[in-house]
Amino acid sequence: MSVEIHCNGLAKTYPGGVEAVRPLDLRLEAGQTTALVGPSGCGKSTLLRMMAGLEDPSFGSLTIGGAPAAETLARAGLAVVFQDPSLLPWRTVRQNIELALDLARKPRKGSDIAQLIHLVGLDGFADTRPAALSGGMRQRAAMARALSTNPDLLLMDEPFGAVDELTRAQLAADLPGIWEARGTTTVLVTHSVTEAVTLSDRIVVLSPRPATVVADLAIDLPRPRPSNLKALDAFQFHVDATFAALSQGVAKTLPKAAQ
Repeated sequence: MSVEIHCNGLAKTYPGGVEAVRPLDLRLEAGQTTALVGPSGCGKSTLLRMMAGLEDPSFGSLTIGGAPAAETLARAGLAVVFQDPSLLPWRTVRQNIELALDLARKPRKGSDIAQLIHLVGLDGFADTRPAALSGGMRQRAAMARALSTNPDLLLMDEPFGAVDELTRAQLAADLPGIWEARGTTTVLVTHSVTEAVTLSDRIVVLSPRPATVVADLAIDLPRPRPSNLKALDAFQFHVDATFAALSQGVAKTLPKAAQ
């Protein structure tokens, strides 16, 4: 089941008065992939962690499918993939996936696990421990673990940031088809504009901290993405528009004397 995310006056201020997210209103549509982009330290990850129920808002509200984020997390209705795969090193790929199912109180179905391992391109590695896998393979295993519980919402914080550029491009090409086929609502935090355009239906551009919405861009590119995507004029148009919005956001936050 796909779910909508509603942020109403959502804000986060940390102890000591550090304002990470300024009150914002945002609705993310069910079944879409939305990318959050902005300068380093702008509050993207804080916003994602509030969606995950891992951070409490200081002000405002956030609901996922009409329920608080913490409730969605408690019923295993969402999954999070971080830059660090955080696989348990003493467990195999299959056992890491089984643990996610156990924690979500969902049944282990060997055929479903095997199919998921196949879908993420890890055939032959089900009984391999993380230390024997490459960085890209560990991230594939983490994605399989996240998707094993059939979450309504998939949250990803720089999921491909720790791998080399070639592997990153391959993961970005291979994995979206899995969550798209399931109709999963997906939110991606990334520093890469090209990655955001490649993966998303929509890009929300955030300002430097405290985060506010600078631009909300629809990415009307075909799905599934064609192999020659980056050669299309439409792709470059969206990349340029996103960079322009980022520049606009930075300019707005600079003191007049510095502009």
